[in-house]
Amino acid sequence: MDTARPDPETIRRAALLIRQGGVVVFPTLGLYGLGADPLNPEAVARIFTLKGRDPSKPLLVLIDHPDMMHRIALPVNPMARRLMERFWPGRITFVVQARPDLPPALTAGTGKIGVRQAAHPVAAALVRAVGNPLVGTSANLTGAGGCATVGELDPAVVESVDWVLDAGSLSGAPSTVVDVTDDTPVILREGAVLASVILE
Repeated sequence: MDTARPDPETIRRAALLIRQGGVVVFPTLGLYGLGADPLNPEAVARIFTLKGRDPSKPLLVLIDHPDMMHRIALPVNPMARRLMERFWPGRITFVVQARPDLPPALTAGTGKIGVRQAAHPVAAALVRAVGNPLVGTSANLTGAGGCATVGELDPAVVESVDWVLDAGSLSGAPSTVVDVTDDTPVILREGAVLASVILE
């Protein structure tokens, strides 16, 4: 795909597959991800089965604008809002309080959900076309490394998804994950954005 100008018809077809319960591989700023409807329990179950993911580990979702947060999360505190305004769209996943009506498997019973505003043009276009948040977990089998190119995808992943959106080589840096459910941010995983920068 042309990263700068994602083909609208291709994006539309991928979004339709997702709305129908499908799973699509798509690019994010750092690594390729698996996209699915987070509000569809069957689609969420497909992601866990495909990856061989531990059911105790929740999935993250992508949004295209902070206004979409209310569909999957409870209102955030002022500190979380300031951090989102500073770093989004970008490579930070914020863990927030999840809406209680989300599919239980999505949050793994934690009551929390990881959310990131999509910054890659293809990812952002896909979320907009779907019209809802999008599961955005990495497109790899559990225990394997993330994939910065489509050629690195495990054949088992490629065979199990409905479509692959190839946007060439990505930078390969995973997002930093920050829990902002309390008044002080907690760094759960340091990635593309240094913890010191966030805490400052």
